[in-house]
Amino acid sequence: MNLYVPMIGLLALAAFFMAVAILLSAVVGPHRKNRAKYDPYECGVEATPQPKEGGRIPIKYYITAMLYIVFDIEIVFLYPWAVSFQKMGLFALIEMVLFVVTVFIAYMYVFRRGGLNWD
Repeated sequence: MNLYVPMIGLLALAAFFMAVAILLSAVVGPHRKNRAKYDPYECGVEATPQPKEGGRIPIKYYITAMLYIVFDIEIVFLYPWAVSFQKMGLFALIEMVLFVVTVFIAYMYVFRRGGLNWD
């Protein structure tokens, strides 16, 4: 149980700071309410109403998000491997080369299909 005491203390401290921040923003913050403040803002362009069934979002947004996730996962695997490379030996080197080659093939596929060209 002694191992959990610092974690519980940190959690309580974070909850305290969160509660203080919320209360201070409600007390100290400005209370001027107007229509422009509550209107949605989209980069200076007036927001257009969306159809009932929802608007169509270009697939490029999803491809970009998925590419970000793939390369983020690649970094998550590569960093610990690079830190403890000396201890792992030849098997880990072969596994990481196969992983990097697989990710590189996926990158080349997306590049050739035009997934990185933003129109």
